[in-house]
Amino acid sequence: MGSPSGPPFDPDDPDRARRERDTEPIPRIDPDDGPGYGAGTGYGGGPSLPDDAGFGDGPGYAGEGRSGRTWARDPEGYPEQSITEEELAGLRADASGMAPRRVLPMEDEPSALAARYLFPTERFRGEWKRHWVHLATPIVVGVAATFVLGYLAGFLAGRDVGALTTIAVLLWFAVMGWVAWRVADWWYDRFILTNKRVMVVNGIITRRVAMMPLARVTDMKYEQSPSGRTFNYGTFVLESAGQDQALREIKNLPNPNELYLRVVEEMYEPQAVEARIGKEQDEAKADDGA
Repeated sequence: MGSPSGPPFDPDDPDRARRERDTEPIPRIDPDDGPGYGAGTGYGGGPSLPDDAGFGDGPGYAGEGRSGRTWARDPEGYPEQSITEEELAGLRADASGMAPRRVLPMEDEPSALAARYLFPTERFRGEWKRHWVHLATPIVVGVAATFVLGYLAGFLAGRDVGALTTIAVLLWFAVMGWVAWRVADWWYDRFILTNKRVMVVNGIITRRVAMMPLARVTDMKYEQSPSGRTFNYGTFVLESAGQDQALREIKNLPNPNELYLRVVEEMYEPQAVEARIGKEQDEAKADDGA
C-alpha cells in the first residue's frame, strides 16, 4: 500500500529498488566512535597521526616540517601558516627587487615660523616649503619681462623718447617687485605636521593659518600630473567628517609619496613613530659618546 502522497505500491515496478536505494538516509558518524586522523576525529578506521607528522616533503600540522616553514593550529583545528624570514624579506622589497623607500627623516626642531603655532604638549614632526615649481610662473614672467622691456627700453632710448623709456623701466621694476613678492610668499609658506594635526601657514602681511586635526581626517590622497612625477611634487587632498573645512587641498608639495607615508604613519601607527624617534635618539647619543 502506497503512501497517501505518493503513487500506489506496485511490486512489479522496475524503478522501485532504485528509488528506495536513493532515498536511504545517510548514516551519521559520531566523532567519538573510533580512531581517525588525530584524536577524536573518527574519519575511518585508519591509524591516527601525531600532530607533528609531515606529509611527504611538506610541513606538519605543528612544529617544523622539512621545508623549514613553521605551522600552528588555530582554535578551529585547522593549520595556520607562519611566514619565514625569506618571505618577509620578499615582502619588504618591491616588484623590481629594490627595497622600498623609507619615509623622510625627522626634523629635530621647528623653525621660528612654525614654533609660534605649536602648543607645548604637541610633538613636532616636520615642516616643508612648497616645491620650487610653485615659482615657475613668477620666474618665467620675470625673465620674459627682462628681455622684452629691456629691448623696448633700448629701442625707445635710441629714438630719443625719454618719457616712454622711463615708463618701460618703471614697468620692469614693477614686474620684478611682483616676482620678489611671490618668492617671499613662497618662502613663508609652510606645510607643518605634528602628532595632532596638519597645518598650512602662508602670507606675509596678512598671515593665514589653516589646520585639520588628524583624528578628523576621514580620507586623504595625493595626485601627481606627468610633470609632477617628473619633478617629484604633488597635490594633497584631505577629507574630513565636516562639510566646511579650512584645509582641504595643498598644492605643489615636494616628495609626495614619502610625505604621504609620513602622514599616514602618524595617523595609524603613532607608536611606530615614537619607537623610531627613540631609536634615532639613542643612536645619536651613542655616536656622541663614541
